[in-house]
Amino acid sequence: MKLLQDILYGTRIQETTGNTHVAIEDVAFDSRKVKAFSLFVAVPGTQVDGHDYIDQAIASGAVAIIAERMPENRKEGVTYVRVHDTGESLGPIAASFYGHPSESMKVVAVTGTNGKTTTVSLLYQLFRSMDRKVGMLSTIENRVLDQAIVATHTTPDALQMQQLFRKMADAGCKYVFMEASSHSIHQHRLAGTKLTGALFTNITHEHLDYHNDFNAYIAAKKGLFDMLPADAFALTNRDDSHGADMTHNCKARILDYALTSMADYRGKIVENQLAGLHLHLEGHDLYSKLIGSFNAYNLLSVYAVARELGMETLEVLTHISLLNPPAGRFQQVEAPDGVTAVVDFAHTPDALDNVLKAIDSFRTSSTQVITVVGCGGNRDKTKRPIMARVAASWSDRVFLTSDNPRGEEPDAIIADMKAGLDPMDARKCIAIADRREAIRMAAQLATSGDILLVAGKGHEAYQEIQGVRHDFDDCLELRNAFKTA
Repeated sequence: MKLLQDILYGTRIQETTGNTHVAIEDVAFDSRKVKAFSLFVAVPGTQVDGHDYIDQAIASGAVAIIAERMPENRKEGVTYVRVHDTGESLGPIAASFYGHPSESMKVVAVTGTNGKTTTVSLLYQLFRSMDRKVGMLSTIENRVLDQAIVATHTTPDALQMQQLFRKMADAGCKYVFMEASSHSIHQHRLAGTKLTGALFTNITHEHLDYHNDFNAYIAAKKGLFDMLPADAFALTNRDDSHGADMTHNCKARILDYALTSMADYRGKIVENQLAGLHLHLEGHDLYSKLIGSFNAYNLLSVYAVARELGMETLEVLTHISLLNPPAGRFQQVEAPDGVTAVVDFAHTPDALDNVLKAIDSFRTSSTQVITVVGCGGNRDKTKRPIMARVAASWSDRVFLTSDNPRGEEPDAIIADMKAGLDPMDARKCIAIADRREAIRMAAQLATSGDILLVAGKGHEAYQEIQGVRHDFDDCLELRNAFKTA
């Protein structure tokens, strides 16, 4: 329980009606979750506007309302506070209600189109293996020390985030590694969070259905670095052409890492094989089970973050060599002798290109590369033809199929993908809307020496069709397909 006046400390208030010396026992921005003595924050959303549910929140027990527009009819005994932007105010309000938990921990946020989940997972693994108390917020799952909590979004909403931070702080966590999606940055979900550092991996074609154009997408990512305090570090990938954009006018200490450019943290790929990577990193050799140049960048960034957080070089290198990739990130699946089967979350043109380039580097003259790939429904349509073109350019045979079609027809999505193919590439492609059947057909086609990639869903254990989630696990489907092939 906290007094409203204490919760509002530091919030830019435009108008107040009622008593701010009132006890608050909970904070909510979903009227369905309001209970007695709650503070309700009316946030305008993409689908519904919280201002339309103020009366419902009061009926459920809210004693105070934060809004951008004051209601015409105000209930007696209820305190109303007007702010300029309730979405931006929610984070600081939640942080204050939960006692500013991020201030007692070192929170590092990772943003970029590709590599966020892998990098955050590797950082969590690394610090746990070094016996540090760590929390994690990621696409796959959230963790408080070793307790797993199901993740529903890449980045939780501002309220849930502060709740999780509070759990982490109470559990004794000293470090938190989190993904920061462009949506979450744009929607101010990290507002109220004290960051020790931010990491930029890369930026490519993604989420233009939300951000409208690429410049707006870049600006959203940059928003993370704009909120860094002067005592934080800002770490960017110098080999990405937009790395420098992130830190323009940034107050934090600016650092970079690279494989092909001069940088504060420099690495070099010595060997890249299916068995793993051999890297030369700041005068040291590093051997890792992870494969591909994209993972070389991930490992280098993890090393750089660990060093910036004060970890000793040899301790970091020793433990980094034992790290495993997260679920669904170049995850090799049991297959018949001689066949290499891989499941990967690659769902952007760049991620798919990176994975297939890595696969291409392992192939021999007799290797056939078979790719199963689809695109999500109700998302950025402009990447669909590019995804098909990338798959066809690196593969001998491609199965175009459904991903999470959501509210769209799978055949319509596949038609959008086909539009990116020239006649020669089109001959390599087979369209099978049923993802299970596409995987089964690909498994039947694979023979000794071949590499089969199932891309797009990775760790996801469901397929969303017309608003309903059905159990569907690419790894399980692939194993079953090989059993019946």
